[in-house]
Amino acid sequence: MDAIVELTDVGFSYSKKPVLEGVDLHLHPGQFAALVGPSGAGKTTLLRLVLGLLQPTKGRLEQRREPALRVGYVPQLETVDWNFPVTTIEVVLMGLTQRSSRWPWPRRQDRQQALDVLAQLEIADLADRHIRDLSGGQQQRVFLARALVARPELLVLDEPTTGVDMRSSESIFHQLADLNQAGMTILLSTHDLNMAAAHVPWVV
Repeated sequence: MDAIVELTDVGFSYSKKPVLEGVDLHLHPGQFAALVGPSGAGKTTLLRLVLGLLQPTKGRLEQRREPALRVGYVPQLETVDWNFPVTTIEVVLMGLTQRSSRWPWPRRQDRQQALDVLAQLEIADLADRHIRDLSGGQQQRVFLARALVARPELLVLDEPTTGVDMRSSESIFHQLADLNQAGMTILLSTHDLNMAAAHVPWVV
């Protein structure tokens, strides 16, 4: 298939309660797309289907297998446990999952790779700060860095500007546009139609 992810007539239900029905979505390499809708509209469920975390109860879902699609995911900030004692650099290193079971600690090159991504997002100075002490915009960039450190082809973000001020929201969308210009495929969910329409080429 030309698309890296295809959903055809997809439906999904929780405990027999329909959440999604008749969804068609073809995501192609280099595309930048936004799913727009109010809370409870099924956006997060759709993203979880794309990520392979859920399987449709109806229809067909296909993801490119050869070569296997590399995917990065940025969850909603409200799902994060801010009491967990972890620094910015430690959060980013969590994105490097290709670890040897014999040596689970970060290697020097892993740390440098994480620092490079933080520098790309202009937050390298926050590397040793505790994640809970950062602003909403800074926290969102940290989780974006965690998703980017493994160099994904597809970046999936769930409500990336929720709880973030307008200036930070604009900055995040500009950074996403830069990533897309560099060739990354991006799919995000948002309830902010105006922000999506201003920055995202394809709005669903």
